[in-house]
Amino acid sequence: MTSDSTILPFRKPGDVEDPLTGILRDGARRLLAQAIEAEAEAFLAAMKGERLADGRDRVVRHGLGPVREIQTGIGPVEVQRVKLRDR
Repeated sequence: MTSDSTILPFRKPGDVEDPLTGILRDGARRLLAQAIEAEAEAFLAAMKGERLADGRDRVVRHGLGPVREIQTGIGPVEVQRVKLRDR
């Protein structure tokens, strides 16, 4: 493609051209992570009284799930969920 061409290349969906979009995506990622963490903590708190016969907690944290993309109004945002295990 020469410099005097009127043909413009397509933008890739993941490209961030302006810093504001990057800031918004980072903020959305943090908010989603906080919401996921709060939901997991609330569920663990609700299940705190449940115990197994040997006295251990019935529901426990079990690491993190794989990173996934959630589609938002400003584009895809990567999040990672908390894994909970019911023994």
